[in-house]
Amino acid sequence: MNVLVYLIPAALFLGGLGLLAFLWSLKNGQYEDMEGAANRILIDDKDPDDPPTQT
Repeated sequence: MNVLVYLIPAALFLGGLGLLAFLWSLKNGQYEDMEGAANRILIDDKDPDDPPTQT
């Protein structure tokens, strides 16, 4: 039972840390464009008929 004295504050601290990280990411616009990332994979970067470029 004495271990709960350490585990409960540690769990509360880690939960608060996770909440702060989520609020920080929300504030910085990480969740603004949810559709763009999902549709970006469907867009071709180049036309397949173009010859490959030499570098």
